[in-house]
Amino acid sequence: MNSQTGNEFLLCYAVFGSLKEMENAYGRFKRSRFLIEKNVIRAMAYGYIKKRKFYELGEFVRDVGLGRRNVGNLLWNLLLLSYAANFKMKNLQREFVRMVELGFRPDVTTFNIRALAFSRMSMFWDLHLSVEHMRSEKVVPDLVSYGCVVDGYLDRKLGRNLEFVLSKMEVDDRPRLSTDPFVFEVLGKGDFHLFSEAFLEYKTQEQKWSYRVLIEKYVKKHYRREQIFWNY
Repeated sequence: MNSQTGNEFLLCYAVFGSLKEMENAYGRFKRSRFLIEKNVIRAMAYGYIKKRKFYELGEFVRDVGLGRRNVGNLLWNLLLLSYAANFKMKNLQREFVRMVELGFRPDVTTFNIRALAFSRMSMFWDLHLSVEHMRSEKVVPDLVSYGCVVDGYLDRKLGRNLEFVLSKMEVDDRPRLSTDPFVFEVLGKGDFHLFSEAFLEYKTQEQKWSYRVLIEKYVKKHYRREQIFWNY
């Protein structure tokens, strides 16, 4: 059996087998000393995620080897996601620092995993620092990044402070989504994200939407909803 065949077998177990069968197949694969391919890593990770086995997910990516550079930030992002899933903030921060120290450059998915956790835990200063760090690394924020800020502040009735963070971001850019879908499997989509997706489905070619326009429309909708709630 060669490396390609081994990876194909492992992929089949990851997609169609039980978690136990997948892990047994991975054990046999490791003994062959073949290198696990990126698509197989993703398939196995999804196997753990759909069963909400986040500790096992973290152990798996460590076993594959966080030093691997031919898969980009995939392994590190999955490790960070395994901590963010249960809001283990100290571990999340520690591993992010270690990732940077080892020479890996965070991408938009890396930043958004942390930003989602900060937003939902109301860690606004850390969220602000993350936005600053993203800008210093020249990583372009996407719809998820803006959603972390907007949802975080509005949900805590801190809408007046939104401008403080948004002034550090390019709100006149066209909306884009660059975050790895794994993030949504674990942490879901925020209200601003869902609103924007639904809204942009109906855009025309002539219309040039920006984050600023989406935020303005969402904020109006949010406060209208709050007013209706209090009227009841």
